[in-house]
Amino acid sequence: MRLILSVFLSLATFAFSEEAPKLPVPLYETRAQHSRDGIGKFFMGREIAHVMGHQAAGWLERPEREQEERTDLAVKALDLKPGEAVADIGCGTGYYVSRMSRIVGEKGTIFGVEIQQEMLDLMLRKMRLMKIENVKPILGDVKDPKLPAESCDLILLVDVYHELDFPYEMTRAMIGALKKGGRLVLIEFRKEDPKVPIKELHKMSEEQVKKEMALHAELEWAATKTDLPQQHVIIFKKK
Repeated sequence: MRLILSVFLSLATFAFSEEAPKLPVPLYETRAQHSRDGIGKFFMGREIAHVMGHQAAGWLERPEREQEERTDLAVKALDLKPGEAVADIGCGTGYYVSRMSRIVGEKGTIFGVEIQQEMLDLMLRKMRLMKIENVKPILGDVKDPKLPAESCDLILLVDVYHELDFPYEMTRAMIGALKKGGRLVLIEFRKEDPKVPIKELHKMSEEQVKKEMALHAELEWAATKTDLPQQHVIIFKKK
């Protein structure tokens, strides 16, 4: 009986190791020659872009943003439901937070996550002015959004993933914060389209996003929505 059990466990371990994605070695690469828009650190062939500082927060609230990016369609693509818990990683001034809070309602929760306290302060000021009370601010760090375990129905990153200093570690932490069946959604400017007027390091192709998410066995690609003028909405689900 012990022999049979030992063989079974060995086979199970082998099967798991075969299915587990192989990480690049080294995980990150530093190059002396790099773009001035990047930090000189590369992940799976992609240079990581500089984080947009709070000094440029006004760009997030520019009046023409809704028309340029059709943020109304982007929110619709999230298919949010009343009562859901949603995290906005790199929430900035709360542009998407305020829009999502109306949909999830008073029984729902929006976690506004930032690594810059100045951005959180701007968001909270905006929420107070709008009398929005279902938003919880979280000061995360570059490797961990500090979200409660298995707390979120959806985690959203709008033009943020390409700026993550530690994209692999951050994604691991986000997966841990998702409920089973929860969605991880990346909205990124389309690198495939040269007409999108954004710096190259601040764009991502669907192929690159899928390649990086394939390192996480718990995630599966669910859909890519391309009806926005400049961005794609790439949706993954936690198995």
